[in-house]
Amino acid sequence: MTPMRRFYYAIGMPILRAFTRVLTSTYRVQAVFGEEHIEPFLDGKTVCAPAYWHQHHVLCSGRVRDWIKRGFKACFLISGSVDGEVPERIARAYGAEVIRGSANQSGALALRDQHEMMKKGYSIVSTPDGPQGPQYELKTGVMLMARVGKVPIVPVSCAADRAWYLDRWDRFMIPKPFARVVIGVGEPYEIPPGTRMDEIEPHRVAVQERVMSLLQQCETRLNSG
Repeated sequence: MTPMRRFYYAIGMPILRAFTRVLTSTYRVQAVFGEEHIEPFLDGKTVCAPAYWHQHHVLCSGRVRDWIKRGFKACFLISGSVDGEVPERIARAYGAEVIRGSANQSGALALRDQHEMMKKGYSIVSTPDGPQGPQYELKTGVMLMARVGKVPIVPVSCAADRAWYLDRWDRFMIPKPFARVVIGVGEPYEIPPGTRMDEIEPHRVAVQERVMSLLQQCETRLNSG
């Protein structure tokens, strides 16, 4: 990281965090449904793998922050590039741990780090269509992580009635001030014990469909409110 970038982060991070706190405090939460599915993991004694689309990081990571306040032990998977510096600092400010890398990485080093954190009681939070897309395509990396760690994947999604969408691959969503929002948590999905590597694909598709279905449920509840 260059000295100029360090200076930018030193000055910009407090401003960004303050702006984010003010912005998110204006959101009107119309509904949060399905949180009974995350309740068993909030005591920090059991582990899961929450997964949401990269587009929805603002709202979904904010919900994870609320879980952390209730005892949830979260570890975020964040891109190893320089662009991941800001998300890492924000995640650590939440009280979470961080692994620099990607849910899409299936190398031994990445899986080792994830497995070590899970053994310490941390649930691995990931955006499994990142860091470069395609949008809404769940990569195999999160499935390998769940298979190795023997933990369930918990789908998370959201919707907002008014938002800015950045012009990039994920159409990153930033809900506008005073937006109505809905957040949903899906039923944990467990990969059956003994599943072979060549049997992962049907489970990957099933989890992808569950996250998409949850997004549609959030949008339906938002539009019917």
